[in-house]
Amino acid sequence: MSEALRPMVKSRLYEQVLERLRAYVTEAGLKAGDKLPAERDLAASLGVSRASVKQAIVVLEVQGLVEARHGGGTYLVRDTLDVEPVEQLVERRKRLPEVLEAREALETKLAELAAERRTDAELEDIRQALDFMRDEIAEGANGVEGDRRFHAAVTAAAHSSLLADFMKTIAGQITESRTESLRQPGRPSRSLAQHTAICEAIAAGDPKKAAAAMRKHVRTVAKVRLLTWVPED
Repeated sequence: MSEALRPMVKSRLYEQVLERLRAYVTEAGLKAGDKLPAERDLAASLGVSRASVKQAIVVLEVQGLVEARHGGGTYLVRDTLDVEPVEQLVERRKRLPEVLEAREALETKLAELAAERRTDAELEDIRQALDFMRDEIAEGANGVEGDRRFHAAVTAAAHSSLLADFMKTIAGQITESRTESLRQPGRPSRSLAQHTAICEAIAAGDPKKAAAAMRKHVRTVAKVRLLTWVPED
């Protein structure tokens, strides 16, 4: 059977609500920090149930596009609502736990080895990555590139070609987990603080402390809204 002739999938109502909200934010010129209309008002305007509106808001929250404040409404985190297709979110939700398990196993050992084997030049690379991430966050970004540089520098300092090859094998999935984590509210600054603790342990030549700090960090990375989201049929 041709892929073009595969069975049609009926659009979920909340996905239609997502598209209307995206268009509304653009037309109204809303920006990060602006408040969306109340759920009951959106439901009345769109002619749908509040449940459909709530489902749409949850998807936006999962993607880090809005922040739902308890009793205080829903606020934009970014200037636009460039919504990722729900099917892609579902697929990433399925594979993310295994990626995070692999990261904890690999990167905990890499941090331990880096504390034992790093050179002064490699320690400086780790510190420069920290500085880069700090500057990114200060400029309002999530620190994605600085995060990538930090973990790459720790991997290099471990001097384990086989573990480095394993990291390269899942590089794409690591990027997904990094992006997912750093778009959680307050996460960039928290990750930076944890990176600093890892760096300090590596600088002190303390393998156990470095491993523990990295394990704590990767477990924080695993705390993302996506994994608590239950997709609606």
